Amino acid sequence: MDETRALRAGPTMPTFFFGHGNPMNAIQHNGYTDAWAAIGRALPRPRAVLVVSAHWYRPGTWVTAMRAPRTIHDFGGFPRELFEVVYPAPGDPTLAREIQEMLAPVPVGLDEEWGLDHGTWSVLCHVFPDAAVPVLQLGIDETQPSRFHYDLGHRLTSLRDAGVLVIGSGNLVHNLHAYAWGRHPVEPFEWAVRFERRARELLVAGEHGPVVAYDTLGRDAVLSVPTPEHYLPLLYVLGLRREGEPVSFPVEGIDGGSVSMLTVRVG
Repeated sequence: MDETRALRAGPTMPTFFFGHGNPMNAIQHNGYTDAWAAIGRALPRPRAVLVVSAHWYRPGTWVTAMRAPRTIHDFGGFPRELFEVVYPAPGDPTLAREIQEMLAPVPVGLDEEWGLDHGTWSVLCHVFPDAAVPVLQLGIDETQPSRFHYDLGHRLTSLRDAGVLVIGSGNLVHNLHAYAWGRHPVEPFEWAVRFERRARELLVAGEHGPVVAYDTLGRDAVLSVPTPEHYLPLLYVLGLRREGEPVSFPVEGIDGGSVSMLTVRVG
């Protein structure tokens, strides 16, 4: 890849992990979505957005490479209004090929079918409501251990200097079996609070090892991360962090008792 082209003019971007939570956040206005919108207003306009979403979790590593990615409604049982949401951001096939080369020798497929799932558009419809910034997704290889995903994120660091906003979208704590569906607001489970607090302490201290090897953090981790797909996008963002960069938490909260809405900002 031509490094001059890859690092062409553009502001060095921070990187974010968004706790996206319930898909209904796409059409609601609440404390979380208002904070996402405020983040978008404060950011310099990126060249493009690359999203690692919890909802593209399959064997292999893929990057969307179509010019016009479709809006995927990858859920069921929600109001028709949510299924009518369209986020018509363009793609960027040229950037997709740059990412493919950047991650070599890891084989990265150029995908022409997937599009943008709700882990991406439910957040971006608030961050960039005009849908004018090109958006790509990078798939999560479900066959790989957590360290692989952290290392892959690190190899994408130069994208930040090229004005590309890299986002992870998932949830630090995501246990739907314990979630209070359709009930009045409930107090967070103690294990969820403890795990989020411990993760925050490690992130601020720059101690990435235990965050990557989260399964070593005891029973609270088992309950908070019963399956890895919503947690792994965080590891890509941690991999993008440079020595000494600050970590902050512009959005906080636990929804339904067992889903962390924490947003992590690096840089």
